[in-house]
Amino acid sequence: MQVQMQREDIIPILRIQTTVLKEMVNFMIDRGFIQLLPVITSKVTDPLGPDPGSSVVAIPRIRYYDEELVLTQSMIFHKQLAVARGLERIFIMSPNVRLEDKRRRNTGKHLFEFTQMDFEIAGAEMKDIFSLVEDLIIHIIKTVKSENKEELEELGREIRVPQKPFPVYTTHELEERYGKDWEINASADHREPFWAVCFKREFYDREDPENPGHFRNYDLIYPEGFGEALSGGEREWRYERITERIRRDGLDERFFSPYLEVARQGILIPSAGAGIGVERLIRFLSGKKHVGDVQLFRRVPGEPILF
Repeated sequence: MQVQMQREDIIPILRIQTTVLKEMVNFMIDRGFIQLLPVITSKVTDPLGPDPGSSVVAIPRIRYYDEELVLTQSMIFHKQLAVARGLERIFIMSPNVRLEDKRRRNTGKHLFEFTQMDFEIAGAEMKDIFSLVEDLIIHIIKTVKSENKEELEELGREIRVPQKPFPVYTTHELEERYGKDWEINASADHREPFWAVCFKREFYDREDPENPGHFRNYDLIYPEGFGEALSGGEREWRYERITERIRRDGLDERFFSPYLEVARQGILIPSAGAGIGVERLIRFLSGKKHVGDVQLFRRVPGEPILF
């Protein structure tokens, strides 16, 4: 097999990535966040369901002595426990393994191994997350335009600095305007990032107490057809509500037993957070067609793995 790894554009892309990683960490520390190291293996991980947008075909499992562990798909449960233990503002550069369906190969935005900047804030609400993330995105774009001007020119990429606040739409509004699969069409129709709120998905996202059947969660959507940037929500912390929704979704309570025991003891507290995909952000900044194009070692569903 002949291995092709030479790509003229990968060096400017990775220089932009280096700037982004530096600015992400510095920005969060300047805002009073404590950086945690990632958790790679655990007794329990995010099920990513019953989110209709999820296409994970299996959760990777390993046997270590007498214990069965899973690989982290998201650090949501660990984030909730961390803020409940007094770490009020945390972030992690978190590797995630999500074994996506191979039919996701050509979406342009899916990987089965990626990194996200995951964060959580004790006592926060949606508006707090929106303000923080908007400041972060604006700061990163301004810095990349300044520090990576040559790289952007080499890639033929021009980026607009968005204005705060970003527009906010409900998923119901977006579906009515763009159809059931609204994300890419809505993204292509916008020149600046926007928020989509109210998704019926994972049990740990908080239901709106004033509007049952609606949810206080959100995605940030990049413009120009680049699609989802970030996903998050206000968190449910009450044991009865968590178990009620796990049963509603037909999930196996035994899988979540360590998490449920923490909730049963009343340890969890109200919080909100999100995870922003690093590779997707680099793809948007560099203007690449596929998120795999920003990886030196591609991890695209359905593609052969060379290394």
